[in-house]
Amino acid sequence: MSIVFNLDWIVLDWIQEHLSSAFLDAVFVFVTHLGDHAVIWILLAIVLLMNGKTRRAGIRILAGLLLGFLVGNLAIKNIVRRPRPFEVRGIEPIISPPKDHSFPSGHTTSSFVSAWTLFREDKKKGIPALLLAGCIAFSRLYLFVHFPSDILGGILLGYGIARITEFLEKILLEKPNTKTAR
Repeated sequence: MSIVFNLDWIVLDWIQEHLSSAFLDAVFVFVTHLGDHAVIWILLAIVLLMNGKTRRAGIRILAGLLLGFLVGNLAIKNIVRRPRPFEVRGIEPIISPPKDHSFPSGHTTSSFVSAWTLFREDKKKGIPALLLAGCIAFSRLYLFVHFPSDILGGILLGYGIARITEFLEKILLEKPNTKTAR
């Protein structure tokens, strides 16, 4: 595990040393706030719900966001209880310090649940969603509120939940075989 922790710090320190600037501070504060409370993804789901062709994707996103919150934020974070990078280094982040634990990243989980779901529904619309999800995830590193392994955990959890909601939809909407054997 120490290899992962060392890599986490190498990546975070490189970002701080080579990318940090007042301009990027403003950009990534804005980008990270897009992911706050999954509001952008909830709005996307609402838009999808309004169209009969995309309604199921909207439902899967909302279900995935709920499942991601329950599993990631309420369960895993409170089991792992990992401190955030700014807490470990004793620095004040440029955004309001998150109060919960670090692993996995909730912003990343909700972003990738939503983006993967949209990608599976419509690749053309899903690619920009995946790019936005990636930017939100990176913003968490840039702002020193998550470790890279928190982000990786959020991506994997988000992808897994997106696939689970897809699987559950198929099971719930599968029509039973009404033909009887004679």
